[in-house]
Amino acid sequence: MNSSVVQSKPLPVPKSSSSLAKRLVRNRYMYLMILPGLIYFIIFKYFPMYGLLIAFQDYLPYKGMAGSEWVGLKHFNKLFGEPEFWNIFKNTFVLFLYNIVFYFPVPIVLAVMLNEVANVFFKRLVQSIVYVPHFLSWVIIVSIAYVMLTMDGGIINQLMLYFGFPKVNFLLNENWFHPMYIVQVIWREAGWGTIVYLAAIAAIDPQLYEAARMDGAGRFRQIWHITLPSIRSVIVVLLILRIGNVLDLSFEHVYLLLNSMNRSVAEILDTYVYTVGLKQGQFSFSTAVGFFKSFVGLFLVVLSNKLAKKIGEEGIY
Repeated sequence: MNSSVVQSKPLPVPKSSSSLAKRLVRNRYMYLMILPGLIYFIIFKYFPMYGLLIAFQDYLPYKGMAGSEWVGLKHFNKLFGEPEFWNIFKNTFVLFLYNIVFYFPVPIVLAVMLNEVANVFFKRLVQSIVYVPHFLSWVIIVSIAYVMLTMDGGIINQLMLYFGFPKVNFLLNENWFHPMYIVQVIWREAGWGTIVYLAAIAAIDPQLYEAARMDGAGRFRQIWHITLPSIRSVIVVLLILRIGNVLDLSFEHVYLLLNSMNRSVAEILDTYVYTVGLKQGQFSFSTAVGFFKSFVGLFLVVLSNKLAKKIGEEGIY
């Protein structure tokens, strides 16, 4: 009997992926949600980069960028050659360290403490109270601090007199500038900074806590061995982003605290750019300062991201 040859059918060729137009239509609502943020960054973050070119020119407003003379690295050489710049750079870096050491851990601790509150009403009430200062401008925050710390009727100095201590001129004493600055930052931003950490804590599997309780772990053990390790990646990402803003402190805040008596420790790169750029009209020089700030921030983001990956974290890219 002749054996029949069975020819197998060719395997179906998988359809190619949807075209870009189809994907756009399918995910149109998601792209519409992204669109406002994308437009914001294009207009206010990417288009202004063109203006960085004046850092390499002797820019004159009436000539414009096309007619101004190109001078290469003249303004950068001037910047790095000024002794005043290095003092300002040191002041900026010191305030950044204050932010990392004293402010950055506070939202983490506050979020963990709020997570441990069993009474839902009290928890929501405390959250609402600590969120409020974020919505106040630095003008209001500094004004409140001024009323409390002034020597002429300030409540802090009145309390010090009541307990037998002499008055202290907090506002004009350069030794008190750094503590005053960081306390105001914590007061305004700590509550708002808990939002991301609370969201990360809420995503932790409750069964992990149940298993830990069955093994006899108390609350502090659960926090140390479950809560903090579970949100470690979020902490690392936010720390990298904070490091990227090493030289980008709040201009309004520092400028409102700045005066002739504390200028030696309070003058930072942001206020320096305002002084030489807007007040003195040195647009090219102030742009060179801003360019330097951005370069340092980018370098530290890349470096800290690589370090995060070396210790096993995902990083930001």
